[in-house]
Amino acid sequence: MKQLTFISWNVNGIRAVDKKEALRWIDEHEVDFLGLQEIKAEAVQIPETIFDRSFKNVMINPSAKKGQSGVALYTDIEGVHCSTCENVDILSEGRINEYHFGDIAYFNVYFPNGQSSQERLEYKMAFYDRFLEHINGLRNEGKSIIVCGDVNTAHKPIDLARPKANEETSGFLPMEREWIDKLLSYGYIDTFRHIHGDIPERYSWWSYRAGARERNVGWRIDYFFVSEDLKEKIVDTQIMDEILGSDHCPVKLVLNV
Repeated sequence: MKQLTFISWNVNGIRAVDKKEALRWIDEHEVDFLGLQEIKAEAVQIPETIFDRSFKNVMINPSAKKGQSGVALYTDIEGVHCSTCENVDILSEGRINEYHFGDIAYFNVYFPNGQSSQERLEYKMAFYDRFLEHINGLRNEGKSIIVCGDVNTAHKPIDLARPKANEETSGFLPMEREWIDKLLSYGYIDTFRHIHGDIPERYSWWSYRAGARERNVGWRIDYFFVSEDLKEKIVDTQIMDEILGSDHCPVKLVLNV
């Protein structure tokens, strides 16, 4: 059995993060899988200077709309990069890396944001449902599942600093929260709550406005979910809020595989 470390981070522009040298900590950290979301770049636009470390397997999935969305996955673990999620990301917005290694299907996902319009909220909810159907299909084939990324929804009132003020805001709407309820009901584990229980005031995203991060007025919208068969293999999970460079901070999962 091997202990693997997974890192997930919405960098909100990988070129902007590079200018701050905000990914350099990767060189000094134990990382087996690095999943980045909202890279806002195509492969040729990603600077070689983001970190010195060289990963054997690099998967860049950019959005068809330049300068938006996009995900990137870096790992030294041998596996197969799959593109079966095209039926989930139907607008080709660069939202998913799907990587199979051993009997595990690992997903690095930038889920849609529903705040800009009713149309985008409806798209977000449909994306959620398509994604859940996809991973459940893989489980039925015998795969274990790991999902990391920016889910763009805070699950419970404990997961954001101002729940009452945001009851009608996308990201904390009942329908969005109910989808996470449904995900968990299908036998997926919110690894942070599994390890840390109802610890309050732990967030992964803060608005750039009004000094929100300094005042810790944030939301926990970045997650690691695993299928129930991996529950006993969870070693640790952390919100790495000491790391700056984006409006999100990285989250970490350590798993025995």
